[in-house]
Formats: sequence, C-alpha cells, structure tokens
Amino acid sequence: MMDVITGKTRPDTGKVFLGQTLDLARMNEPEIARAGVGRKFQKPTVFEQHPVWENLELAMQADKGWLASLRARLDRTAQAKIEETLALIGLEAHAFRLAGELSHGQKQRLEIGMLLMQRPALLLLDEPAAGMTDHETMELAELLNTLRGTCSMMVVEHDMEFVAALAGDTGRVTVMAEGAVLAQGTLEQVKRDDAVIESYLGR
Repeated sequence: MMDVITGKTRPDTGKVFLGQTLDLARMNEPEIARAGVGRKFQKPTVFEQHPVWENLELAMQADKGWLASLRARLDRTAQAKIEETLALIGLEAHAFRLAGELSHGQKQRLEIGMLLMQRPALLLLDEPAAGMTDHETMELAELLNTLRGTCSMMVVEHDMEFVAALAGDTGRVTVMAEGAVLAQGTLEQVKRDDAVIESYLGR
C-alpha cells in the first residue's frame, strides 16, 4: 500500500488521492515527494559520515545538490528550524556527533526529523519500532504522539505494545491480511473482531 501511495508501484486501476483533488496515481515519485508525502523505511537511512545537524540541514535543502546544501549559509529561520527539530526528536546533545555513531533508536528518530524538515502533509512509517529496545520503542511512540495535528501519519507495525502506545483509546487502527482489510476501529474494537482473532490471535 505504501508503495502505491509513494509511486513506487503503479496501481492497475483506481485513484490515490492526497486531500480532495491530488491524484497521486498520476504522479511520479519525485512529484509525490514534493507534494508532501514523506516515507520512512524500516531500516534507517541517514548520512552516517555527517553530523546530526548536517543531516537535518541536507534534508531541509533536499531540492539542492548535497554539496551545494552544505556550502549554503543558513539564515536564522533555518537554524531555528533545525534547533526546534533537534529538540523535538531528543537529539540536542548529539547535534554535532556523527550520525553513524548514534544508536539504532536515535538513527530512527533522526530520520523522522529529516522527514519533518521537509514539512510533510503525510508521513508514512514502515515498522519504525523494528529492532528497538523497549525503552526506545516508547520514546518513539512519545515522539509520534507529539506530532498529532501537525501532519497525517500512517504507521505499519506489528509490535502491539507500540501500537497501543500510539493509538491510545481513540486512534484508528486498520488490520490487514494478504492485502485485504480485516477490521477498522479503535484498538480494543479490532482486538475483539472475529476475523482478526482468527487470522492473528488464534482461537
């Protein structure tokens, strides 16, 4: 599904709307990204030989070449945006540390920060808690919860504790199997759904 939304896979039929009028199925991947769709894959992708600060700077100026981005002087507004994002993702103390030296969980948060620098309308997160410790998982859930209201988010995840921390009592959960929707609703509602129980939980 995320491949279809981002243009990586073309649907045979149908439309994919972002908002009410923008049909993503008619756009290529760069156009979709520029339209405000940001995607994070399971494995973090950061510039490991560059400091955390420069990773955010490069993400903010993604429309330029990477070398031109590093040579460009940041104005105060851009610097403030980076500082704000560092605080949001909890990496202020690591701003000038090489990204390759970060823990797995920190790299995940950095990549989310890089996506946020591009001000996405829709943020797609593919199993973001994979490989994290329990503490890192809850930190990530807290971060994503702080983003509520700033952009739409779609999270694909199998870690039920993470889903519970993210969805809370009112968040919308969709359970899928083999490409088909089994159930939608709150977490408690889908956990009681017969099709979900049979497919995932067993009887």
